[in-house]
Amino acid sequence: MAKSCSLICISLIVLTLSGCQTIEQLSIDYMQPAEITFPAQLRKVAVVNNTSVVPDNNLLPETEQKEDDINKIRRATAYSYGDSKLAVEALAEEIANQNYFDEVVICDSALRALDILPRENTLSPNEVNRLTNSLGVDLLISLENLQIQATKTISYQSEYGVFRGVVDVKTYPTIKVYLPERSTPMVTIIPKDSIFWERYGSTEKEVLNRLISDTQIVKEASTFAGISPVKQLIPYWRTEDRFLYTGGSVNMRDAAIYVREDSWDNAYELWKKTYDESKGNKKKMRAALNIALYYEMKDNLPEAENWARKAQEYAQKIEKLDKVDERNFNFNKIPNFILITKYLVELTERNSQIQKLNMQMQRFNNDF
Repeated sequence: MAKSCSLICISLIVLTLSGCQTIEQLSIDYMQPAEITFPAQLRKVAVVNNTSVVPDNNLLPETEQKEDDINKIRRATAYSYGDSKLAVEALAEEIANQNYFDEVVICDSALRALDILPRENTLSPNEVNRLTNSLGVDLLISLENLQIQATKTISYQSEYGVFRGVVDVKTYPTIKVYLPERSTPMVTIIPKDSIFWERYGSTEKEVLNRLISDTQIVKEASTFAGISPVKQLIPYWRTEDRFLYTGGSVNMRDAAIYVREDSWDNAYELWKKTYDESKGNKKKMRAALNIALYYEMKDNLPEAENWARKAQEYAQKIEKLDKVDERNFNFNKIPNFILITKYLVELTERNSQIQKLNMQMQRFNNDF
């Protein structure tokens, strides 16, 4: 919810500033570190299925729940152990697509096919050594358990005169990483995630017919559950919005043209000239923020953070933060400060993670 509120606030601020034709939005891609750091010498990995075989992995009988909301006609929740074979295949494919390891081997046959009851059972050191030797790999990434919770809701949207059906699915895969010669797993992760589908219709029956089937829910959710842990295992690319001041002077407008032509060095020269020669705080603030973005594009995060702080200081002066009444706070009166502060927070977070990312990318000589 906090992230949604932040996005709404930023959108309103951008609309406020862009109404004066002083700001433009662009997207950048940068790499984020994974939660887990693997030693660089671990080059070959096997993805294995260490779940119990479940005879019936369909959604278990639904349990109806009483709704207090008069617009909600019905709501039911069902559970499933999912399709572990699909999850393991998706996990292995997604890891291979990242090109992080030299080799990715898949063993999607259940290692515990003889289990009578579904249960988690950690691989023993002997089993780990046997599997890594037979598969010719350095480590195992194992799916240990998979649970799916699906909630189906049918409601009537009185303002539009239509029925709405939603299937909200939560996935709970358990992943363990094993290394040879270790007595316990290197790490265990349970990356909870969710996916949903919605359909509309003129009648309740029409909506039910249009909604995704239970069989397809299990298939799609199992595949999704296999993909979701990868960001915790392997560094990944992330896309974020950035904002650029483009008005206020000829130099700022010309620099914006250079940016559109991907000539960042030329744009920087104009921004630096504007910053050095301007006496007004507003021009210095705009130039400083743009220079911060320039250094981020050059992967010089400490310098980017330094310039963003300068921009924030000018924004504080311009929008008189020291005189803001907290009891009657209105973010529309401090749009530059909010925009710059949000950017500074993101830069600070990136800067704090760079050492971890460099460790994870040592296998590529930090060429990323």
